Amino acid sequence: MPSPKPIDPSQLPELARSVIRKAKFPQLATIDGDHPRLRPVSPVRVDENTFTIYVANLRSYHKTSEIAANPNVELCYLDDQHDQVRISGTAELLDDETIKQEIWDSNPLLTQYLGTIDNPELIIYKITPTQVRFMREWALDYYDIPLNNS
Repeated sequence: MPSPKPIDPSQLPELARSVIRKAKFPQLATIDGDHPRLRPVSPVRVDENTFTIYVANLRSYHKTSEIAANPNVELCYLDDQHDQVRISGTAELLDDETIKQEIWDSNPLLTQYLGTIDNPELIIYKITPTQVRFMREWALDYYDIPLNNS
């Protein structure tokens, strides 16, 4: 088994941000009753300072009812070097109209698929982290990243 490079703890937040930038399409885990569900998602906004992730969704998708029943979720990013970032947190409907408009204006695919920001199918989840962990390939040890949720 290869030996991973040592990690300077002060570099952990930037290492995690780098994985998020490179990976782009994390897997989102939700709970459906007593079954875990996993699917790729395409975040529409990432707050790199707080590791808050925003994910667009359609009201008719299964994850809508899953998150309504249990808002505890986890995102897993995996980059091309197999480094991982796991963000455990709580998903809530975005109620900040200014942020929603900024997301809409910066994501042309939303317009292409939904037409208008007022489309009743559009939901944007704000995933606020309760834990962020980084793991380098082959290390098999996760490092907790200090949170700054302000």
